[in-house]
Amino acid sequence: MGKSFDPLRALAIASQALGFVLIITLETLLEDAARPWQGATLGVMLLVALGVALMRRYRRNKARKAAVERARKASEGEMSG
Repeated sequence: MGKSFDPLRALAIASQALGFVLIITLETLLEDAARPWQGATLGVMLLVALGVALMRRYRRNKARKAAVERARKASEGEMSG
C-alpha cells in the first residue's frame, strides 16, 4: 500500500458520505419540499470535491517543482565537485 493516511482523501470521502446522508435525510423528513435543499447539498458536495481536486493538483505540482530543483542542485554539485 501507499501512504498510510491522506487527509485530502479523508476529507473527500467524509464530505461525500455526509452529503449523501443529508440528501437522504432531507428526502425522508421533507419529502417533495426537500428538492431545493437537496440541490444545494449537491452543489456544496461538488464545490468540496473541486476544492480537494485543486489542492491535490497544487500539492503534486509543488512536489514536482521541488524534485526538479533538487535534481538541478545535485547535478550542479556533481559538476563543480
